[in-house]
Amino acid sequence: MTHDQFPPQQQDPPGLTEMMDPRPDHGERSYQGTGRLTGRRALITGGDSGIGRATAIAFAREGADVAIGYLAVEQPDAEETARLVREAGRTASLLPGDLTDESFARGLAAQAVGALGGLDILVNNAGYQMARGTSIDTLDSTEVDRVIRTNLYALLWVTQGALAHLSRGASIINVSSIQAYEPSGKLVDYASTKAAINNITVNLAAELGPRGIRVNAVAPGPIWTPLQPATQEAEHLREFGAKVPLGRAGQPAEVAPALVFLASERDASYVSGTVLGVTGGRPVF
Repeated sequence: MTHDQFPPQQQDPPGLTEMMDPRPDHGERSYQGTGRLTGRRALITGGDSGIGRATAIAFAREGADVAIGYLAVEQPDAEETARLVREAGRTASLLPGDLTDESFARGLAAQAVGALGGLDILVNNAGYQMARGTSIDTLDSTEVDRVIRTNLYALLWVTQGALAHLSRGASIINVSSIQAYEPSGKLVDYASTKAAINNITVNLAAELGPRGIRVNAVAPGPIWTPLQPATQEAEHLREFGAKVPLGRAGQPAEVAPALVFLASERDASYVSGTVLGVTGGRPVF
């Protein structure tokens, strides 16, 4: 897919997959598992669509049961993701709610444990952005608060709740962004939270390493997910992803294998405190 294949389009946040043109590739037809996560139990926030859906599909085909956190308005996407997980022969648990609600976020892992019987992998994928003018004067406090509560507070709350259920051999994976390294003026608040996520990842890896819990992050570049038509200017999508060295935006299916690698105790048992870039060639250092 080339960048000129994204026609102008607009949705209200958080956006739905069915309304996107073209539909993203989540690996529905392409991902083939090899048993790397057999018997594992994973909680994926924002697991209904985009990178979250692709990760849920990949984890299920690798043998994991999956609990999916998502906003209630994303129910159609969540149900489709659950169908794909179950089609792979694994358990899918749907856990709707708003992660900016501290009580819900702190209790989400316990809900996942109740549904799956335990928890081995936490993927902090849920995120929010809203493109705006390049001037700092255009920042709206309400929007900034939503970005920070979704991207940072929720990550901390969900992780705190999960630690009571994670034991030696568990894995936490945070979703960062190329914006942590090459921040856009239109996404100053979002980019700031992603840089913070990198720091949180390193700090948690140091703290939890003695407990045998690995903590890593994935930093995607421009990826075609519902977040784009829901938070970007419609005309901007014509050029979405065009400036990376590979010359195109990525698909969610191209990010999920990185999360499978980091989640796998077999393949990444000595990998912790790292940020793995999936950026189409843009540097993450």
